[in-house]
Amino acid sequence: MSIAVRLTAEERFTATQKKVKQALTESELVNQEKADRTFRLRTLRLAKEAEDKDAEDKAAPRRKTVARTAKKNPSRPPTYRLGRQQLSAR
Repeated sequence: MSIAVRLTAEERFTATQKKVKQALTESELVNQEKADRTFRLRTLRLAKEAEDKDAEDKAAPRRKTVARTAKKNPSRPPTYRLGRQQLSAR
């Protein structure tokens, strides 16, 4: 094999390797952008869930106190709704 042919083959091989490396870095960039977007959206979702939980925790004690006072202090006995069959039997 002559030296000129060998040098040409090496140059082509080097050029091909650069193209492969460049294509790989482009696909890595696309993957990194997707990962960044996913991370950002996940962070926003978790922050929203935390805010909703905080709001729910703040509202929950009020509901419990209302329920406790209703149970402790009944102003009148509970009324029950009768169905049609029970009304016709009366």
